[in-house]
Amino acid sequence: MPQLEHIEAIEKRLWTAADTLRANSTYASNEYFLPVMGLLFLRHAYYRYLRVLPEITADLPTRGGKTRVLKKEDFSKKSAVFLQDKAQFDYLVSLPDSADRAKAIIEAMESIEEDYTSLRGSLPKSEYQELDNDVLGQLLRTLNPDELKEVTGDVFGRIYEYFLTKFADQKAHDGGEFFTPISLVSLIAHVLDPDRGKVLDPACGSGGMFVQSARIVEEHGHSPSERLTFRGLEKNATTIRLARMNLAVHGLEGNIQKAITYYEDPHELVGKADYVMANPPFNVDEIDADKVKNDPRLPFGLPGVNKKDKVSNGNYVWISYFYSYLSDKGQAGFVMSSQASSAGRDEAKVRQKLIETGDVDVMIAIRSNFFYTRTVPCELWFLNRAKPAAHMDKVLMIDARNVYRKVTRKIYDFSPEQERNLMAIVWLYRGQQEKFLQLVSDYLREVIDEGQACFEYETIDGETALPVPEFEMAISKTVELISPFIKSFKGRPQVPASSNGAPPAELPPLSDSLGELEDGVKQYHSATESLKVKLAKASERWHATDDTPAGLCNLAEAFKSLAELGRDLVRDTDLLYKLTARLIETCENNCEARDSEDWLRNEINSSRKAADAARQLAVIALKQVRYFWRQAHWLVDRFPDAKLVDVEGLVKLVDKKELKDNDWSLTPGRYVGVAPEEVDEDFDFEEALREIHVELEDLNSEAVELADKIKKNFEKLGV
Repeated sequence: MPQLEHIEAIEKRLWTAADTLRANSTYASNEYFLPVMGLLFLRHAYYRYLRVLPEITADLPTRGGKTRVLKKEDFSKKSAVFLQDKAQFDYLVSLPDSADRAKAIIEAMESIEEDYTSLRGSLPKSEYQELDNDVLGQLLRTLNPDELKEVTGDVFGRIYEYFLTKFADQKAHDGGEFFTPISLVSLIAHVLDPDRGKVLDPACGSGGMFVQSARIVEEHGHSPSERLTFRGLEKNATTIRLARMNLAVHGLEGNIQKAITYYEDPHELVGKADYVMANPPFNVDEIDADKVKNDPRLPFGLPGVNKKDKVSNGNYVWISYFYSYLSDKGQAGFVMSSQASSAGRDEAKVRQKLIETGDVDVMIAIRSNFFYTRTVPCELWFLNRAKPAAHMDKVLMIDARNVYRKVTRKIYDFSPEQERNLMAIVWLYRGQQEKFLQLVSDYLREVIDEGQACFEYETIDGETALPVPEFEMAISKTVELISPFIKSFKGRPQVPASSNGAPPAELPPLSDSLGELEDGVKQYHSATESLKVKLAKASERWHATDDTPAGLCNLAEAFKSLAELGRDLVRDTDLLYKLTARLIETCENNCEARDSEDWLRNEINSSRKAADAARQLAVIALKQVRYFWRQAHWLVDRFPDAKLVDVEGLVKLVDKKELKDNDWSLTPGRYVGVAPEEVDEDFDFEEALREIHVELEDLNSEAVELADKIKKNFEKLGV
């Protein structure tokens, strides 16, 4: 987890640096968007290129003492892009200021398009001519930090997606609708669990569904380029370029066609797709009914026509299309407006026919604020043409509206663990009990691992971090620096009289405050040693426990005291630092400190700042102990026997009779009920304050933007 925090910090820093360049230039977000994503494409492609290069060169055949030259095919097998020398990022970064960087980047892009026909005309080129040479140089250097040159894993893929997220939030292109939040895409992909075959996205946007599908295959240890073929439809030409880049940057290729899906079907995949994944536009009311009324992709008929001969609402046109594309064993997962699941009249008739096929599999309700461009709630629909007989007349209803993580005041998402917990419910539905039990076991193992990481772990750049010991050392160093002054000062702190003339309050001697702090240091060290002992015992018990429902329930209960100690240490870490800071402040307010040679002001201030930085790292590490225990507890508390049961306010398996009795509604909340109100014994005041701070930062940022717009409007008016 500390490594993840480090990567998130890098993402934010890179974005801030890149966005600052835009803010200090004459470029709007939409002008800056493609050039930046193009450079990230090059940087990510170079990262993957370097990762697979040693393995490829080691296997190159040799004849007559000469080794065959590298070819595109060598890299395609490794899900990487072949790069000529002039397209390699280090070459571009090393260009001197006298060089024409725009020309060099254009040549780099052209060399890639020569080798990859699927990318021809898609990579940004002329856009770089609009950027200053100095700005391009700064951008290249910004996207090439030293700390990311030795990382492992798909870190640059994360950064690429992070930039897509931020540009979507700015609505830098197509109103931001090109991007589906990763939380939703990942959940869809994991529920579908694609293995092999054709993946179709008829509203593919930036291609996120394809990328996440490929990741699922990689998670299973297979090559996505060998197992999956990708087909997409998209109406916006710029978005198509973005999707092709997104595929290529992840070492994938696909056939993405420009088309208006309502009226065109260039891939001709009706009845042939193994997986359909999509996030289509919601509630469209401009579809020409006459053009689509005989479309073979509408097996349940038109969902209503208004007086203007337009389809009243396009939601069920999309749903019908998705269903029609599926092969006899195909599956679909898509995002849909929450209005659709209970819509009435002609839409209800289409929904009834769809339910009567028995192919509606899972429905998941998502709360509002998951999207960057709209605040409406939505639902994830899952269709399965190959449902087992036991599920034919049933639909799994999951209400996940109370499952979320607050990212900003406006945006929510799922944490990785929240996503896995929702998946665990699906596993139980599918009879995959072993996956559920493994997840609980992994969480409890993570409690131990995160606890041990409080004392030592390896950072992303190979350094060793000691969060809790370094905090203890930082506090001890500060105490050592202030002790000589306090011991040389015999009196009490001097405080000024109050404004109303009352005599000053008498404070305890500084030596008493120092003694309190020194006792706090000892008690804190004793508690951390106790945590080490508990971790060792917990590790022994984890290894000795069988992965049975009863065994894991008992283990989770046994780990409760360990989690509580981690929680208490978070509080004690903050308290110990506050005692230290308060004592320093009291000393500084004492007039004798200003002249005492024992008061090393600069050293003490530096030490206090170092202690605060160490405190923050220690708190982050300690919180993970409790966090992962709570994930395990969330699962075993609701499903103690590792079997699917109805949980009020969360999940229910609904049969066809109940669906019929409820007007064929597919709204999860209509069936699962309302969760009982829980008393949060672990309410985190600091987390609540952090959320308030985040909201305040957002409001301040909006105020600055609004003031800037007002200023520019006044300037245009000549006021």
